[in-house]
Amino acid sequence: VQLQASGGGLVQAGGSLRLSCAASGITLSAYGVGWYRQAPGEQRELVANVGNRGNTWYADSVKGRFTIPRDIAKNVVYLQMNSLKPEDTAVYYCKAVSGGFARWGQETQVTVSS
Repeated sequence: VQLQASGGGLVQAGGSLRLSCAASGITLSAYGVGWYRQAPGEQRELVANVGNRGNTWYADSVKGRFTIPRDIAKNVVYLQMNSLKPEDTAVYYCKAVSGGFARWGQETQVTVSS
């Protein structure tokens, strides 16, 4: 089972990025999938989550700017990030959870310049 996170990069404030969390070995739509981020010197925080029924949750800091769509056919969960701010700069991770199973994907760096 592998989760592959990608799509990070450098973007100016106000810009957009789309992160992808692609899975092999599991069907992501059967799992809760969360996107987390960790800024330097900060704790890792959950920014968005999609449940196996498609229900979504967003941290207040990203509500209205980020969405977490999923492409069931491609077995990918995205993090669409719009109106990016410098404080969104962090390493981003995805995580799939179901019952006692949890798997982290690799990190992808997002840097937002002012």
